[in-house]
Amino acid sequence: MKKLTVLISIAALSFSIICCSSARAESRWSRLVEESGRVLGEIQQMPDQSIPEDLMRSCHAICIFPNTISAGFIFGGKYGQGIMMVRDERTDSWSPPAAFTMAGGSFGWQIGGQATDFVLLVMNRRSVDGILDGKFKLGADASVAAGPVGRAAEASTDIQLKGGILSYSRSRGLFAGVKLEGAVIAQQWDGNFALYGKGFSARQILLEDMVKMPKSADSLLAILSKYPKR
Repeated sequence: MKKLTVLISIAALSFSIICCSSARAESRWSRLVEESGRVLGEIQQMPDQSIPEDLMRSCHAICIFPNTISAGFIFGGKYGQGIMMVRDERTDSWSPPAAFTMAGGSFGWQIGGQATDFVLLVMNRRSVDGILDGKFKLGADASVAAGPVGRAAEASTDIQLKGGILSYSRSRGLFAGVKLEGAVIAQQWDGNFALYGKGFSARQILLEDMVKMPKSADSLLAILSKYPKR
């Protein structure tokens, strides 16, 4: 009887540890989704430096990587975790967010480290499919260009026609288009499991309507809804 009690206590303790770990993971990824909404909201409130509205209305998907770490001396690197959301071409509604990582190297005169927010606008469906097919390298698997800022629609018309991916960065309060070639984007299975409680792939989350929109995406969805497709 005593042994049974001990076994039950161990089982209960193990279950409690697993539940707590799962809750912490879910909370961490939920905070990342909320942070993504905060980043996009602050960027779109910047006078004359926001992402042009016509590009927001035309994009097929958006990726946001808050607080991506860049560091190095001469040789540098970057790593960040973020989310992707895809626009439904028929209904103009947005998918729930799927978790991704972005990692890549760089070469240049750089000393020290800093946290940078990255926003990527995916301007065609082919690039969306490429990202979902596996590890996706910017500049190799799809063209990537520094996105324009401000309200001048003329500056972004040609970019819309060419498609590809537009990249932006915000660091130390400055927001601008950035050439982000060489970075690799890959789905984050642990993050998706934490958000949805099951091992859904990014494709199932973004394109196959397999999960419900999490509460943590409310603010991000509210911002994206301001830019319906024309």
